[in-house]
Amino acid sequence: MLLKDESVNVVKKAILTLTQLYKVALQWLVRSKVVSELQEACWDMVTQMKEDVLALLDSDNDGVRTHAIKFTESLIITLSPRVPDSDIPRKQEGDISLDKVPRDHPYIRYDTLCEEGKAALEQLLKFMVHPAISSINLTAALGSLATIARQRPMFMSEVIQAYETLHANLPPTLARSQVSSVRKNLKLHLLSVLRHPCSTEFQAQITTLLLDLGTPQQDIARCLPAPRDLRKRPRHEAEPSGKKIKIEPSLVEDDEDKDLEPAPASAPKPSSAPGAHTAIDVTADFLLPLLTPENVANLVLISMVYLPDSMPASFQATYTPVESAGTDAQIKHLGRLMATQMTAAGIGPVRGLQTNPSVDLTLVFLSACVDTLSPLIPLSLSLSPFLHLLLLLSLTLSFHLCPPSSVSLHPSVPPLPLSFRLSVSLSLPSSGVEQMKTREEDSGKECAAEGEMGAESRADSVLIKRRVSAVSLGQAISVLGGYQAGKSQAADEEGAGAPQAKRLPEPILPSAQAKLFTKLVLEAPLITESALEVIRRYCEDESRVYLGMTTLKELIMKRPSRQFQYLHVLLDLSSHEKDKVRTHALTFIKRMYEKDQLRDYIEKFALNYMQLLVHPNPPSLLFGADKDTEVAAPWTEETVRQCLYLYLSLLPLNHRLVHELASVYTEAIADIKRTVLRVIEQPIRGMGMNSPELLLLVENCPKGAETLVTRCLHILTDKVPPSPELVERVRDLYHKRVPDVRFLIPVINGLEKKEVIQALPKLIKLNPIVVKEVFNRLLGTQHSEGSSTVSPLTPGELLIALHNIDSSKCDMKSIIKATNLCFGERNVYTSEVLAVVMQQLMEQNPLPMLLMRTVIQSLTMYPRLGGFVMNILSRLILKQVWKYPKVWEGFVKCCQRTKPQSFSVLLQLPPPQLTSVFDRCPELREPLLAHVHSFTPHQVRPLAPVLQSPQLPMPSPVLSITIIINFILYTPLKVASQSALQNDNNK
Repeated sequence: MLLKDESVNVVKKAILTLTQLYKVALQWLVRSKVVSELQEACWDMVTQMKEDVLALLDSDNDGVRTHAIKFTESLIITLSPRVPDSDIPRKQEGDISLDKVPRDHPYIRYDTLCEEGKAALEQLLKFMVHPAISSINLTAALGSLATIARQRPMFMSEVIQAYETLHANLPPTLARSQVSSVRKNLKLHLLSVLRHPCSTEFQAQITTLLLDLGTPQQDIARCLPAPRDLRKRPRHEAEPSGKKIKIEPSLVEDDEDKDLEPAPASAPKPSSAPGAHTAIDVTADFLLPLLTPENVANLVLISMVYLPDSMPASFQATYTPVESAGTDAQIKHLGRLMATQMTAAGIGPVRGLQTNPSVDLTLVFLSACVDTLSPLIPLSLSLSPFLHLLLLLSLTLSFHLCPPSSVSLHPSVPPLPLSFRLSVSLSLPSSGVEQMKTREEDSGKECAAEGEMGAESRADSVLIKRRVSAVSLGQAISVLGGYQAGKSQAADEEGAGAPQAKRLPEPILPSAQAKLFTKLVLEAPLITESALEVIRRYCEDESRVYLGMTTLKELIMKRPSRQFQYLHVLLDLSSHEKDKVRTHALTFIKRMYEKDQLRDYIEKFALNYMQLLVHPNPPSLLFGADKDTEVAAPWTEETVRQCLYLYLSLLPLNHRLVHELASVYTEAIADIKRTVLRVIEQPIRGMGMNSPELLLLVENCPKGAETLVTRCLHILTDKVPPSPELVERVRDLYHKRVPDVRFLIPVINGLEKKEVIQALPKLIKLNPIVVKEVFNRLLGTQHSEGSSTVSPLTPGELLIALHNIDSSKCDMKSIIKATNLCFGERNVYTSEVLAVVMQQLMEQNPLPMLLMRTVIQSLTMYPRLGGFVMNILSRLILKQVWKYPKVWEGFVKCCQRTKPQSFSVLLQLPPPQLTSVFDRCPELREPLLAHVHSFTPHQVRPLAPVLQSPQLPMPSPVLSITIIINFILYTPLKVASQSALQNDNNK
C-alpha cells in the first residue's frame, strides 16, 4: 500500500487523499439503499486504511505525523453529529457527518461510527500530552483541537481540559523558542474557541488560561461571544429537546443508541454526580478548600528547598506575572493546575471515590500514607490535614521505611527525589519529645490492661512496636530539623529517666573519617541489610561517593560469599539519577568487569536492563518498585537512558554485545529508537570500524535495524575515511540484501568512481540535508581533523557527472538543486575549476541541457571569466548551438547579460539566428546598431562574409557597413542584403 511506501512524500499524499476518500466512501454508502458486496468490500478497505493512518501517529517522521493529525481531526468531525451551534466553514458545508447516517442502515452502524470518532479523539488527546512530542506536531494538534471544539461543541469540555493539561505540563523536550511558539499558538486557539457561543460555560477557565499566557484583558473582552449569540442559544436548546421527546419511545429498548444519541443543544454541562467528574475535576474539588493562605504559604516554603540556584531558561520564557492573585477565579485555576499535575503523576482521590462515592475525600487521599506511616507522626504535632499529608509523603519518599501500602495512591506514581526537607517550614514542638519519652510507660499500661492468657506475648509485641516507632520518630525529628533540640533535651535529662531519648538515631557518621569508616565496614564480622543501606547512602552522597564506592568495591573483592549481593548494589547505582554517582559507579563496574568471576553477572545485569526497552511502557523497576510490572507512564528519554547506561559503558569492552542492541532495537517503539540513535555515538566510536563484531553486524544487518546500522556507519566515518573491509561489507549489503542507497553515503569515499556516478541519480533525490552531507564527503569538506581523504571524484568530475545524469532517472529539479550545492562551495569551485568544467561540457556531443545555466552561474560568481565565456560562446556557434533549444535559450540569455562584450559574438551568428536573437530580445537591436556604427571599414570587412550570399562577390567595406546596418534596422535580413548586393553589381 502507498501508506507504507518508503518515500515520505508518497505517504503524505496518500494520507491527504484518504482524508477526502473516507468522506466520499461514507457518503456513498449512506446514499445507497441496498449495499452490494463491492460496496461492503470497499468500505472494509477504507476502514482498514483509516486504522493504518491512525497508527502513523507513532511514525518516525514529523511530517507524516502532522498529516496523520489532520486526518484524525477530519475523522473526528466526520464521525460526530453536527449541532446548530457548529461552526462549519463554507467549503465543508456539504461534507458528510454522523447526523446524516441513518440508524437503520443495512451495513454501517451509527453507534459503531460514534465510538470510533470518540476513540480517535482520545487517541489525539493522548498524543498531544506525550512528553516527547515535537514542536511541529504539538502546534498541529493544538489547531486540530480548536477546530474540533468549534465544529463539534459537545467536545469543548475535553478540548479545554486538554489545553489546561498542556499549559501545566509543557513537554520537557521543547527548546526555549519552541516553548514561546507553543504558548503563542495556545493563546490564539483559546481566543478562537472563546469566540464560539458554546464557550459561555467555560469562560472562567479560558479567561484564566489566557491571563496566565499574558493576554491583555481588553483582547479577551473583544473575543467574548456577542450577546445576540447567547440569546439564540435557548432556542437551539429547545428545538432538539422537543425532537428528542418525539423519538424517545422508539429508542427505549436500545440503550446504546439512546446513550449515543447526539445532543445538539450545547456543550455538556458539568454533572453533580461524582461519576461524571473527570479525575482532574475530583482532585481540584478536593484541593480547593485546602488552598488557604496559611497552607499555600507553607507549601511555598517547603517547595523553596527544591528551587535551583538560578532561574531555568524554560521557566523564564514561560513565566507571566499573575494579575489576579487571591481572587476566587485564580484560586480555582491554581487548584486545577495542581490537580492536572497530580493527575498526570497518578496521585489523587479518584480511586477511593470510585470504590465508595460517599467517603470523605480527605480521608481517602490520606489513607495510603497513614496506614504505613502513622507511627512516624506523633499525635501531639498540631498539623493541619494538608501539612500532615505533606509530612507523610516526605517521609515516605525520603526513607522508604515500610513496604508499599496495600492501599496505593496510584499504580503509576513515579518516585520523587530523595532529599525532601521540611526544616524550613515546620518545627517540632517540645511535646513531641515528651511523648517519645513516655512511650514505654504507655506500652506498660497497655500490657497491664490485657487480662487474657496471651498478655505476656502481647506486652512484648507492644513494646517492640513502640521501640520501632520511637526509632522512626527519631528519624522524623531529624527530617523536621528538631534533632539538635531533642538531643539537648536528652542530655539535660540524662540520669533523670530518659533512656529512650538516648536512642535517637544520629546522622550517619557525620564526623567519621574515611579510613575509620572503611576499616569499620571491612572488619565487621557481618554486614547486615541496614549496614549495607548505610553504605549505599554513602555512595549516593555526592560528597562521599568515592569513599562509599571504594568501600563497596573492597567488600566485593574480599567477601566472596556475598560478593554478588554487594555487586548488585553497585550495579543498581549505574543508573542513578545523579551524574556524579552514576559516573563513579560505571567506572568501578568497568574495573570489576575485568574479573572473570564477575564478568558474566555484570553482563547479564546490563542485558536484562536493556531488555526492558521492549516493553511498551517502562516497568516499575525503573521507578524504585520491587516488582517488575509495567506502569502507565510513557517512555521518556531519561528512562531509556537509564536502561542503557551500563550496557553502553560495557560495549567498547565487549564488542559481541552489539548484536543484542540490534535485536532489542527491532522490537522497540519509535520513541525508544530515536533515543537509542542519539546515545550510541561514543560507544560505537570507541569500538572502531575495524571491530570484527561491528563488521559482522553490517554484513548480517537484521531486518528492522537498518537505521541503527546506518547510524553506526555515519558515526564511524564522520571524521575518518572508511576502511576497505567496511566498504566491502556495505557494498555487499547494498547489492545483495538492502538496496537502499543511504547505506552507501558513509562509505561513499571508498567506492569506485563508476559506482559513485551510478548512485548519483538516487542520492540527489534524497532529503536536501542528506544530499549536502553526500557532497561534503565527496568534496572533502566533511572531515575537520585533517584526515587525508581521497574522493573518488574531483570537484570538476562531480559537477560534470551531475550535468550528464539522464533526465529519465532523475527529475531536472533535483539535478539543478544538486548543482546549486556545488556552486555554494566557493572554496572548492574556484574560477579555474569552473573554467575546466565549462570547457569539457562544451566539447561534449550532444551538449548538456544545463550547460548555459552553469556558464551563467560561473560568470556571476567570477566576473573575470568574461573573456573565457565569450570564447565559449564563439565555439558554441561553430557547434550550431541553435540546434539545442534549451541550450540556445541559455545562449541568448548569456549574450543579453554580457552585452556589450557579447556583440562581437552576436555578429558571428548567421542571419536567421541573429533574427531569432532579436525576436527573443528586441532590446539588443539598438545597442548592437550603435556598436556597428562605430566600426571602421577595416573592422567591417571580416564581418561581411556572414552576410554575403555564396553566389555573390565580396562587397566593398562601405557597402558591408550598409548591409549590416540595414540588417539590424530591417528584417528579414535576406531581402535587404540581396537587394543591396544587386544594386552594387548593377553599378
